[in-house]
Amino acid sequence: MPDPQKILATLKRATDLMRATPGRQGSVVHLPDADEVMVVGDLHGNLDAFRLALHVAGLGQHPGRHLVLQELIHEINKYDEDRPDRSHRLVDLVSALKCQYPDRVHLILGNHELSELTGRVIGKDGQALNLRFRLGIEQAYGAHTNEIYRAYIDLFGALPVAVRTANRVLAIHSIPDGRYLDTIDLDVLRSGRWSEESMKRGGTIYAVTWGRDTTPETADRFAAMLDCDFFVTGHQPCDEGFRRASHRQVIVDGTYPSPAYCLFQSREPTSIDSLLASCSLFDLHTRD
Repeated sequence: MPDPQKILATLKRATDLMRATPGRQGSVVHLPDADEVMVVGDLHGNLDAFRLALHVAGLGQHPGRHLVLQELIHEINKYDEDRPDRSHRLVDLVSALKCQYPDRVHLILGNHELSELTGRVIGKDGQALNLRFRLGIEQAYGAHTNEIYRAYIDLFGALPVAVRTANRVLAIHSIPDGRYLDTIDLDVLRSGRWSEESMKRGGTIYAVTWGRDTTPETADRFAAMLDCDFFVTGHQPCDEGFRRASHRQVIVDGTYPSPAYCLFQSREPTSIDSLLASCSLFDLHTRD
């Protein structure tokens, strides 16, 4: 068993650092001085892809580079359904990484973290992912399960919703469905305070983590609302690892079979073609 007290201390420190990240304004982290930003697709407990992300990011060798991660939890495990979800291990590792690089590691809120905050059950392939996540924590931490889980919830509640670069790219989990755009309250993003209503279906935080609308019209409207030009998102599976969803949106996926990332210059003028060319697949056959 990992030392629960050390894990709790790390989670608490990471939670405080999430809220205190330089450039954070409400629920958005602004990166005016970053040279490069690397956005990794949804990981869902994919430790192999995370290890490769650390290798590619090379944060120790690239002081102007920032790493944006998303969707750590709710492992998709089709091969050993009787084994509890172990994706909490990835939360522990990313929390430690945030403590190591507090200014340059960013974990943005995804719909799966939001589901833990709200108690909304997510099912996948006949499995209740929230339950499997809880069982995995119980297997790892036993009698300390409740306090560890509470620390995870505190961390998820402190996450930013998006990261914005100097060249007007927004890394965000998803673009809202068009039908929600008229009801989005941008003050929720500006303030960083999420009411229960904002996290429910149709609310602002729900909309920016659950949306699957890739129409050009919706991308244009949302970009105008947030005063940005392009989006790098996750949320939607891509068998090919990444894809251009519209003239403003690139989607990257961090799960099997082809986990991907987007590593782009964040101060130079960019385009959707440039962002797409900045996307790559992790080579899962490579090990540090």
